[in-house]
Amino acid sequence: MASVTLTTTTTTITTISATFLINNGNSTRFNFTRRPFSPHFSRTRNNAANFAIEAKLGETQKTSLQFNQLGDSDLLISEITLGTMTFGEQNTEKEAHYILSYAFDQGINILDTAEAYPIPMKKETQGRTDLYIGSWLKSQPRNKVIIATKVCGYSERVSYIRDNAEVLRVDAANIKESVEKSLKRLNTDYIDLLQIHWPDRYVALFGDFYYDYNKWREGVPFEEQLKALQEVIDEGKVRYIGISNETCYGVMEFVRAEKVGGLPKIVSIQNCYNLLTRSDLVEVCHPNNYNIGLLAYSPLAGGNLTGKYLDPDCVAAKKGRLNLFPGYMERYINPYAKVVTAKYVELAKKHGLSPVQLALGFVRDHPLVTSSIIGATSVDQLREDIDAFLTVERPLPWEVMQDIEYIFKRNKDPID
Repeated sequence: MASVTLTTTTTTITTISATFLINNGNSTRFNFTRRPFSPHFSRTRNNAANFAIEAKLGETQKTSLQFNQLGDSDLLISEITLGTMTFGEQNTEKEAHYILSYAFDQGINILDTAEAYPIPMKKETQGRTDLYIGSWLKSQPRNKVIIATKVCGYSERVSYIRDNAEVLRVDAANIKESVEKSLKRLNTDYIDLLQIHWPDRYVALFGDFYYDYNKWREGVPFEEQLKALQEVIDEGKVRYIGISNETCYGVMEFVRAEKVGGLPKIVSIQNCYNLLTRSDLVEVCHPNNYNIGLLAYSPLAGGNLTGKYLDPDCVAAKKGRLNLFPGYMERYINPYAKVVTAKYVELAKKHGLSPVQLALGFVRDHPLVTSSIIGATSVDQLREDIDAFLTVERPLPWEVMQDIEYIFKRNKDPID
């Protein structure tokens, strides 16, 4: 592999894969002060955000894949995370290896998986995604790959994931079993980032935006969850922890429990974020408040924002997961969501962009987003997504953002 030079104003560090260079610092329109952070080695959050990887696209286009510090951790991650939930369902092991290798050759250094994958969740395929990643890892330098995985939250439906459980909970026994099994499948002795896939308590999830007062149930206390996570950290099996599909209330309770009990801090939150769905997390996760990085999943709304599902006869749509698996993410292809998606497709055309460029550029530019999770079932699809991500002007022009906000303010929550 080619040598990589990480350059700061004070030091030079040599690692692997492509050439790093200092960004000019003018790539963002958002002006907030990032508080300095000193992890295990001397580097501030500002400095970390200034690293970039140089990528050549075609014969003339040259742009930068940037790297960001993930919350209060020393994880310096690429602004694109490779999503893997199709491995073992829509993708064979060979295809998964090809996609993984291509992504990392392009400078992506973090992958997202989960004990529940692949999706849709089924007993006969559960864990297959990790097995494909684990076999690929055998030929990779482990310290150059950042693995983010997830432990399931409360569930009565997928209890088969545990050896002896009727209900999955986020407690010490479940976390310990989850971590041990994940390590074995992934062929590694540590996990870089372990996230709670969804909360132990009741929350409105996966298209349900309104909290149902009558569905409240008692959850495992936040302190207990953090103590259990502390145990796997102390054992050296997990480096950092995060949450997923969480609310501002959940974030604040984890922060409170951490401060009161001297427990490990969550460094990330993995929530859905795209043109159709926006998370109200900015204030609580702001770098000057609790500094929790957003790993934005579904930036293309399950592929809907490519526009392919607007044409029922489109070959790509027929092969797309929203048609392959009836009922899966159907919120993105309801009649109203299609109407709003069509508006964004027209907006992209107006500004000389593809729908993919518009959607990925929008998520990329949000200051809370540390990395966008992009999945693909083929290298060609992944190449298109990476190229779109890198070739769009940074940040999106003011006129484009104004048009996006015009549509959003008149069509909020179209997937409800």
